[in-house]
Amino acid sequence: MDFVTIHKAVSAADAQVVRSRLAAANFHPFVPDDLSAFGSDPLALGADGIRIQVPANEAADAKEFLES
Repeated sequence: MDFVTIHKAVSAADAQVVRSRLAAANFHPFVPDDLSAFGSDPLALGADGIRIQVPANEAADAKEFLES
């Protein structure tokens, strides 16, 4: 299954909020390397943010949901 990045969070807290909102709306969010991403903000910032991804077939709807 292909995943698409739809949001880059600047902190673990922001990533968790976005991931939770997507999951509550019945999307299937995925955070690559989420153990390290949610455990260390400096690591996330150094790696250009924490990527929140969804399956490619959900990407357009998930982006629209986050923008509303």
